[in-house]
Amino acid sequence: MLKTYMSTLLLSLCLASSLYASQSTITEAEGYSCMGVDKSKKQTEQDALTDAKKKAVEFVSTYIKTETEVKNFVLEKDLLAAYAKAEVKIIQELEKSWYKDQAAGDCYKIKIKAEVVPDEKGMERISKSKDAADDPSAPLAVKVWTDKKEYKAGEKIKVYIKGNKPFYARVLYKDAGGELIQLLPNPHRAENYFNGGAVYEIPTGGDRFDLEVGPPFGEENIIVYGSSAPMGDIEVQTRGGVYGVNMQMTDVNTRTRGVKITGKTTGKEAAASEFTEQMLSVKTGR
Repeated sequence: MLKTYMSTLLLSLCLASSLYASQSTITEAEGYSCMGVDKSKKQTEQDALTDAKKKAVEFVSTYIKTETEVKNFVLEKDLLAAYAKAEVKIIQELEKSWYKDQAAGDCYKIKIKAEVVPDEKGMERISKSKDAADDPSAPLAVKVWTDKKEYKAGEKIKVYIKGNKPFYARVLYKDAGGELIQLLPNPHRAENYFNGGAVYEIPTGGDRFDLEVGPPFGEENIIVYGSSAPMGDIEVQTRGGVYGVNMQMTDVNTRTRGVKITGKTTGKEAAASEFTEQMLSVKTGR
């Protein structure tokens, strides 16, 4: 059970070694297909979606190569290889419609917001490189850790985050009872944009809560989302010094990935946003 107060938040933690991490890139892409004489409407719609996914991967691969100027040649090679085997997850279907083409007849187009997720094994190799973790020219990576490995009742926990480049962040906490709260931003600390290379502490400064060890006990999680563009909004309500989250975790994942994508310089041309999700699993203890 999670207890919250205006100035104090009671949690129970005991750091575990389990850390889940994922890196991806979010972009928008359009796909097209025409029926011709040998395709049904359903097949045409599926072909257009396949086309959009293919273009998303192609765009992101080019983006990664040109925008993340990795200096380490081996690291760059591994990175491009990981994106060559990428999986595409649809976040949102932005537009879709049928139209008439004078030459091809009935055609279908679809525009999607997609998350391009590179090959997991390839990214695991990259994540072990110290160069990738700290290099601002590498894809966005955000670390999360706590001040020590084990805590006892009454002790206060500190959470730290650090990115290899400037990033937007959302920090959530899921307790043993399944209650989900947002630690950052919070009602007294609206900050959600952070400089790369700097270590940020939670709670600190203007925060009006503490993380203090206490029951109930069980496995709990600290979840950190990081993005190179502003993230989508989620439904929250003020609960003392933090925000209570009024959504299921699956919906939080989807809504957070609804990043506001714009061109890097003009703000008009669709581009991409680097994205990362880190989850530190912790266990409560007496």
